[in-house]
Amino acid sequence: MVRHKKKTQAQADSASLLDSSSRPKSDVMRRELLAGVVSFFAIVYIVIVNASILADAGIPHKAGIIATVLASAVGCFIMGWWGKSPIILVPGMGINAMFTYTLVHGMGLTWQQALAVVFVSGICFTIISFTSLADQLRAAIPESLQEAISVGIGLMLVLIGLQKGGVIVSDPSTIISLQSFSEPGVWVTFATLALTCILFMRKVPGHLLIAIIFGTLLAYMTGLTPSGMAESAGTEGNQGFSWSLYGEVFGQLTFQNISVMTMGIAVFSLSLVIVFENVGLINAHLNMCGRPERFQRAMQANALSVVTCGIFGTSPTVATVETAAGISAGGRTGWTAIVTGCLFLATLVALPLLTFIPDQAVAPILIFIGGLMMPAVKKVRFEPMSEGLPAFFIIAFIPLMHSIVDGIAIGFVSYALFQAAVGKAREVKPLFYVISALFAVHFILQAI
Repeated sequence: MVRHKKKTQAQADSASLLDSSSRPKSDVMRRELLAGVVSFFAIVYIVIVNASILADAGIPHKAGIIATVLASAVGCFIMGWWGKSPIILVPGMGINAMFTYTLVHGMGLTWQQALAVVFVSGICFTIISFTSLADQLRAAIPESLQEAISVGIGLMLVLIGLQKGGVIVSDPSTIISLQSFSEPGVWVTFATLALTCILFMRKVPGHLLIAIIFGTLLAYMTGLTPSGMAESAGTEGNQGFSWSLYGEVFGQLTFQNISVMTMGIAVFSLSLVIVFENVGLINAHLNMCGRPERFQRAMQANALSVVTCGIFGTSPTVATVETAAGISAGGRTGWTAIVTGCLFLATLVALPLLTFIPDQAVAPILIFIGGLMMPAVKKVRFEPMSEGLPAFFIIAFIPLMHSIVDGIAIGFVSYALFQAAVGKAREVKPLFYVISALFAVHFILQAI
């Protein structure tokens, strides 16, 4: 009897480790369908948020929405077909901020030139993902600096969210100051932020989408929506959705009037952030769903998706953190991503409604996601100071300089300098010195 029980338990344990193909096909598809739906409602907010940030770069808001939908759908299809993983690919928060506020506003590129940077970065990412370069690059850069980049980007998102929500304003004497609480937009932003956090802590499915809907309704009640719509819609006003308008964005990347050095620095910086963010996210997601062996294929799918973003007219796609929602719902295969991609395409029918969402409903999402990136600070080593100070520089300078590239550059250059100063130069990987030297050249060229 004991042997029989042990055998039965062993068989059960073995069965639990089998691939989903060993289960009834109908059960697997039902589970993957549910996981895809859950993933979609967890991440669909990105359509509005990403388009809002792209609009700050000069991309027409409505065209930005279409670009986000198409890039997300195609990214999910590539991940499902080639990556065979339940990972959802959408234009990433933080990287879209880098596209708009660093490449366009900071480096002076046009949005068309920035799309060319995205396209080339996607090609570089593809080359890296199909070779061993990804592991070499990851090994060359200290973990503290990698995590510091995530924290710095998170703080930059918070700053952008506070500004878009009207909570902070520029002030000549104090640089920035708190907006008067007599302004209804401040209350709408904080109320929406509070609901977002509460829904998240209560683990309510689709919490970000619910919060955006709540913020939009609250904006209507306080009379904010009409001005928010006009500001969001930009110059296209009330023309309604037009594929001809999107035609002015699709395939409009250009390499004209951009120097080789500027292009090189921009591509290098964007590629660096894309690789680091996706290596960590994909690894975590695949471990969560018990499919670590699919890492390389998932990375390759992600890289190919980034190439298409430069053509569609949006910032690069990433393996979004909201993928965890679908995995928690049972997603284990590429069908989860394919279902989510189909649902993204279905949103094309509802596109006119999406432009009615004001900044005060979107800004709290930026602040909240910035907060989700803060736990990475626990992995930052602040001792010894030769390692801690460069990490601090990255965390502080990214938001304060309003530039992801410059923040990373100062952190990397200072790390190489400090390690040499304390006699630890040989402990630094040669590849890291190459990266730091390129960043140093970037600063020198800016000074000329």
